Amino acid sequence: MTRFIVAPQWQGSSSSRAMQLVDGAEAIAGDLPRASTTVLAAPTEAGDAQGSRVQRLSAIVRMRDRIEEAVRASDEPAVVVGGDCGVALGAVSAIAGDDLAIVWIDAHPDLNTPESSPSGAFTGMVLRAIAGEGEHLVRLEPGIAPSRLVLVATRAWDPEEEAFVAAHGITVVRADELSSPDALADAVAATGATRTHVHIDLDALDPADIAGVAQAVPFGARTADVVASVRRLRERLPMAGATLTEFSPSSPAAAVDDLGTILRLIGALA
Repeated sequence: MTRFIVAPQWQGSSSSRAMQLVDGAEAIAGDLPRASTTVLAAPTEAGDAQGSRVQRLSAIVRMRDRIEEAVRASDEPAVVVGGDCGVALGAVSAIAGDDLAIVWIDAHPDLNTPESSPSGAFTGMVLRAIAGEGEHLVRLEPGIAPSRLVLVATRAWDPEEEAFVAAHGITVVRADELSSPDALADAVAATGATRTHVHIDLDALDPADIAGVAQAVPFGARTADVVASVRRLRERLPMAGATLTEFSPSSPAAAVDDLGTILRLIGALA
């Protein structure tokens, strides 16, 4: 049985719609089984950078600790529902090990450093922190080796992110390659990992499939392909945990239009 942990963090986002991530998390929580769901209270304050180049760092650290504690307390694999992509830090840190692969299904690679980030928002740095680099208060030590990272449907790059991927030979699975369900499973198996953490940012999907995202990016993955690929991956490797993030509906009424798509993804993860 899967445990759901709802973490309505917005402090890692740079979007003008950041507060709507709270509405998105709450909308998803309303359709999850109550007995299997824990809803964490996000810090009410925006947070302080604490002299770093990471905006709202203090709030991000506090939420990371809450998520990590909740995941570790679960007897079953946990699906952490955000909120922004920064919630993946606590979800991964609770289960990290050198046998774990990170499957990052996201239009953005989130591989900036605090120095290279154009916004200072942690969402754009979280996978680099998971790899053990960046601001010391939020990076994993030891990090997940770049050879165990698999980027999926990634198509919006900053120069530093492209350079990091090229330097480490990180595997990238294009959105159109997901039409074969084996493409993702083969790429993850090739890392040599024996467990996976699957992260889904809803902006990985094609805008035709989802409306409630703050930064829609054209030519994304189709929902059916992501669902089939995740299910095939789970047939071949155990899933140690997952995150689903960045649901930013324009209104509570508009959230209803996307919940069917989101629940299909959650069904694949759970």
